[in-house]
Amino acid sequence: MEVSTALKRVKPSATMVMSAKARALKAAGRDCLALSQGEPDFDTPENIKEAAARAMREGKTKYTDVDGIPELKDAIIAKFKRENGLDYKRTQINVSPGGKPVIFNAGWRRSIRVTR
Repeated sequence: MEVSTALKRVKPSATMVMSAKARALKAAGRDCLALSQGEPDFDTPENIKEAAARAMREGKTKYTDVDGIPELKDAIIAKFKRENGLDYKRTQINVSPGGKPVIFNAGWRRSIRVTR
């Protein structure tokens, strides 16, 4: 099967490559401090595990809006208002699993042009 020219230009994420190398070094018994990904060094707290399980039982298992679900954005807005006295709108809040999706989505939105 022939791969497109555009696809041939796609390279693995350097962050992911570095993380895989660090895991391999650790597995080999080497003392290694991985600074490539923002992976927590602690387990997920129980209340978050329970909330995730509850959400799955409620059928919340589909893809979400790329910049976060409205209910979560509303909770973040309320937190900033309550604890910091700051006012935000949903359009000013972006919820993602990391920095790369935020950067990609910001660039993607700017590059989209709708024509007739």
